[in-house]
Order: sequence, then structure tokens, then C-alpha cells
Amino acid sequence: MSTSAAPVVPAPARAFSASDLAIVGVVIVWGTNYTVVKEAMATLPPLAFMSLRFTIAALAMGALLLGIEGWKPLPRPVFLKLLGLGLVGNTVYQLCFIVGLANTSVANSGMLTAVTPVLVAALGALLGVERLTRPLVMALALGVVGMLLVLGGRGASQSGASWFGDALIVGASVCWALYTVGIRTVSPDVSALRITAISMVTGAPGVVLAGVPELMRLDPSHITAGAWVGLVYSALVPLVLAYFIWGRTVQKVGSSRAGLYNTGIPVVAALTAWAVRGERPTLLQVIGAGLVLCGVLLSRRK
Repeated sequence: MSTSAAPVVPAPARAFSASDLAIVGVVIVWGTNYTVVKEAMATLPPLAFMSLRFTIAALAMGALLLGIEGWKPLPRPVFLKLLGLGLVGNTVYQLCFIVGLANTSVANSGMLTAVTPVLVAALGALLGVERLTRPLVMALALGVVGMLLVLGGRGASQSGASWFGDALIVGASVCWALYTVGIRTVSPDVSALRITAISMVTGAPGVVLAGVPELMRLDPSHITAGAWVGLVYSALVPLVLAYFIWGRTVQKVGSSRAGLYNTGIPVVAALTAWAVRGERPTLLQVIGAGLVLCGVLLSRRK
């Protein structure tokens, strides 16, 4: 009998799975949603759009939760944490995102939100959720420089409203980073779907109330059919279906792998805005977005 050891067979490379395909679909949906929202707000006032959109999304997400997991009471501390996360990650975030997008370009919005994963990593390190590493510090430096290039890429042609819109988009990115880091501290016994649904429902009242004045003045005869379709689509597909798929698939492929796919969102947003709205980014903005994406990839290094 031979005493030689059996040959070592290298482990096969991780194949592109159905979960990866699902995440790519989510990235495309979220990236193109910037243009969908911007087009709808051409005839539908921003706050009215936000209020109606979030009402539809919160009701649909609540129904999805009840249909899949049913009603389960949460401990008071967990519910209060989700309430706070709902206010930051939905109420304030939606206000900053919708009003910001109404006052700046789709391409700029997409490129500025590219810095969100770096902000998530930085806040995680600040709050002790993640460890502060040299790649993360370098990623932050690249992200800040890239963001400044994106902001200044339009130069003197950028109006005061555009600066205001850009600032709100950056604020939305900070809110989303706080929300993302916050949900990592929620008990693992609470499912991703329940966290998303409850934080969305608890954040809905503030979003809805903010749009009431515009809803009271709304004249439906001036709203195009495309705007109504965009409203319903933006509520049910990016906010409900994509969130549900994202939460389920991230549990399978891991947050780091999903985060790398997430860097494609600003690219899809910029390309869609270029194709549909003719928003061609400047060279400085492209360089800035490239630096931000490099920073995101660098922040994922162990």
C-alpha cells in the first residue's frame, strides 16, 4: 500500500451565484431610481412626492412583514432603538435626499452618495463597531478629496441652489451611514426584514407630515401620468422589493461582498442620467468619483 499523501486539490473559486445576480439587480434598481425620482418631480412637487411615496412604501413594507413573519412584540429597548433609527435613517434621510435631489443633478447626487460606505466604516470605527485601520484612514482621505472634486467640478456655473442640494445629499449620506451602523447594534434575534419594516413605519409619520402642506396645494390635473407611474414604481420597487431582496441576499453573500457591488450604484446613476437627461459629468467630477470608489474599495481591505 502506498504511503504517499493524496494530492491537494485547490478549492474552487467562488462562483457567481443567484444571490450575486440578485444584488446586481438591486444595484441597477437603486442606481436608475435617481433618474426616475428626478423625472417624476418635474411635475410632482418634491415634498408631496416624498410624502406619497413613503406612505405607499411603509404600508407595503408593513404588509410584507405581517405576511412573512407575522406580528411579534419587541422588547421596549429594541423598539426605542428602531424608533430612533427610523427617524434618522428614514425621516431625516428622506427629507435630505428628496429635497437635495430636487436642487442638484442626478449625476452629482449619485457621485456624492458613493462616499457612504466610507462614512459607514468611519462611524463604525468611531463607535467601536469596527476597528480603525490604516486602509480605512487612507480610504477616508481619498473619499474626502474625491467628494470635494465632485462638489467643485461644476465650478462657477454651479448655482446657490445646487450647492444647497449637494449639501443635503451629503447630509443624506451621513444619515444613511448612521442608520447602517446603528442596525448593527440591534439584537441578532431581530430579522433584517423586521428591522427595515419597523424603522420604515416609525419613520413614516415625519416624512408624511412634512409633505402635507404641498399635498394640500396639489392640483392632480397638472401631474403627468409618467410622474404617477414613477411615484408608485419608486415606492414599491426600490424602497420595498429591493430592500427585501438586499436584506435576504446580504445574509448569504456577506456584507463585504455586497458592499463591493454597492459601489456600482453611483456609476449606474451617472450613466442613466447621462443617457436620459443629458447630464454629462465633468472630468474633475469623474476623477473625484473615481477617488471615492477607490476609497470604498480600500476601506474593504482587511
